[in-house]
This record gives sequence, structure tokens and C-alpha cells, in this order.
Amino acid sequence: MTPDKRDAEYVLGASASEQERLERQASAFDPLTERIFRHAGIQPGMRVLDVGCGAGDVSLLVQRLVGRDGSVLGVDREAASLERAQSRATRMRIKNVSFLESDFRYLDPKHGVFDAVVGRLVLMFQADPADAVRLVAHRVRPGGVLAFHELAATTGMAHPALPLREQVARWVTETFRRSGAETLMGVQLYSTFEAAGLHSPGILAEAIVDEPSNPFLRVPMVSVLLPKMVELGVATEAEVGIDTLAVRLEQEFIDAKGIAVPYISFGVWAVRPGELA
Repeated sequence: MTPDKRDAEYVLGASASEQERLERQASAFDPLTERIFRHAGIQPGMRVLDVGCGAGDVSLLVQRLVGRDGSVLGVDREAASLERAQSRATRMRIKNVSFLESDFRYLDPKHGVFDAVVGRLVLMFQADPADAVRLVAHRVRPGGVLAFHELAATTGMAHPALPLREQVARWVTETFRRSGAETLMGVQLYSTFEAAGLHSPGILAEAIVDEPSNPFLRVPMVSVLLPKMVELGVATEAEVGIDTLAVRLEQEFIDAKGIAVPYISFGVWAVRPGELA
């Protein structure tokens, strides 16, 4: 790729703490992801490719949808994440899910074609999301489906005002932005599918609301991101105050008796036509 078209760095890394955070995050995302995939037509017996599978959360979700007669191949470029994914599947005695270290855009044709391709929070890191969708669509049989779940980050959707929460949201969003990630990928999904030749896709959007009784998913993320925040000049360790951040956020929500929307989730799906560019 040319220098101005490089993929974004995955600034969250693949540490054990990040993989544990992703598993906690999955519990919040999975209900919508499952609805997206059901709308897309993921059903028992399908052979599904999960791109950017990480530690396997989406692969394991899809396995429940395709059942014993289906299968799932999870693909990722990070070996440590794949090792954890395989360990989880083995521990759960799931035999129809496998994992492969590869760039999904250039998957070896020897792996054949699939009934469906799915992905969650992967296109936001691609240098050219439409091209990535177009390339992986060639791994889907005509009449098969592609379905992706992405986010559009927000910083100020709160009432009453929650200054600390909004500051944390800005730190997180800016760190991703400076690393090259597209923080509004969710709202761009529809046009991305269109540009990839997948016309009139289905779309679903939903927001998860932060309020005092909910866990603050952003605090573990800030903890993992903190070294990169400092490196990129987004915030200093003193400004973040990670040791007391969760307590301060919770107290702000309680005092304000307010709510916030940290992001909006978007799901888009389409049928692969007989001919692709």
C-alpha cells in the first residue's frame, strides 16, 4: 500500500488485559451483533468466514447460529489473539470453529468459498474499507451474504452535561483518530457497501446507554490505551488519573442523575450478486 493508504494501527494491542476487555465488551455488543446476523440470513448449516476475529468472540457467536451442521473459520493477523480464540473453542469442546493467521483481504483461495462473511469492528482499521469489502466478497458464493457491525463514536451525547465522561470520550476517540482509525465507520457502512458493489444493503442501528448501574466499558479501554494516549500527545497520565477514573465517572453520573450515549452501533448486510467488479 502507498504511505497514505496504510491500515490503521490497532492501538489496543493484543495483551491479556486487552483480550479480557474484549470479552467483557462482547457481552454488551453480542445481542445487536446477533440481530444483525439473523437479519442478514445467517442460519444453521452455513459455512461462515469471520474476518478480524481477534480472540474469537464473534466466531463463537456465529457458531451458535450455524449449529453443528455449519462451520466457522476465524481469520486474524494477530497470532496471540488466535491462540486465545483456539484455546476458548477447545475449552468449550467446539469442533466446528477453526482459526487462521492471515490478512482476510488476501485469503488463499484454497480455503474455498463461504456462504457468508461477517465482521465486527474491523473495517474501521482498513485503509480502504470499500476495497476490503469488495475483496472479501469474492470469498462468498453468489447469493451468499456479507454482514458487518461497526461503531460511530460520539463525545457529547449526554444529559445533563457530564464533563468528565465527555472528556474521556474525546481522549479515546482522538487516540483512535490519530492512529489512523475511522471513528465514524458505522455511519459510513451503507455507502461502503454501495462502493463495494453491494447495492441497497439492509441496515440496523442501536445505541447502548451509559447510566450509573451499567459497567463503564470505557475505563478498561482507557487503561489499555493510556500508553498510546501519552505517546500520541492526547493526554498525560496525570490528566487521566486512571487509578480513580472509574470512581469519578460513577460519581458524576450519580450526582447528575444523567445518561450518556458513548457510540451508536450500525449493522449492514447484503447479498453477494452473481457478478462482482
